[in-house]
Amino acid sequence: MPQNEAKRLAAEKAIEYVEDGMIVGVGTGSTVAFFIDALGRIKHRIAGAVSSSEQSTARLRGHGIEVMELNDTGELALYVDGADECDPHKRLIKGGGAALTREKIIAEASEKFVCLIDPSKQVPILGRFPLPVEVIPMARSLVARRILALTGGQPVWRDGVVTDNGNVVLDVHNLSIIDPVAMEKELNQIPGVVSVGLFARRPADVVIVGGEPPQVL
Repeated sequence: MPQNEAKRLAAEKAIEYVEDGMIVGVGTGSTVAFFIDALGRIKHRIAGAVSSSEQSTARLRGHGIEVMELNDTGELALYVDGADECDPHKRLIKGGGAALTREKIIAEASEKFVCLIDPSKQVPILGRFPLPVEVIPMARSLVARRILALTGGQPVWRDGVVTDNGNVVLDVHNLSIIDPVAMEKELNQIPGVVSVGLFARRPADVVIVGGEPPQVL
């Protein structure tokens, strides 16, 4: 099955988790774009959305969906997002689209986190996809040295990319993440790190793997 079709099927399945009157947390990326399009067809049923990126905000507004501030909405019932990798425990690597910090904030604020992936994103151990780390610009080299010393992974500056928060991204290559919760905690302690693209302490609650039919984990 073509990858885009698998993404679309996963996104369509996720609509089943949307209840009348909800404010829906919405992530970022190519799979989420299909979800936003599907959400647009039932926009009359929802109260609005909280968005994790300027890109998703523009697409939501294009469908006539009101985009709200998390500070105004409080806790959310549902957050829907994609992932770059997913292990059998629903722990994720995210941040390929450089929206990891806002995604992590909305996931933390949500009662249920539904993650949409195509089958290629399933892995036994996280780390094949380079781990994104959002960093304060002045700390880029310092953080890279500390990451190398702590993990043995190879941090590479994602040159030319600035996050919606005005920061830079380091992508850490050559990792095999046996204990994602411990690594997430350890990397978060490095001064200059804004957030780490490991969603392990707060993993997904539901994973939908695109296919015919979609598989719900």
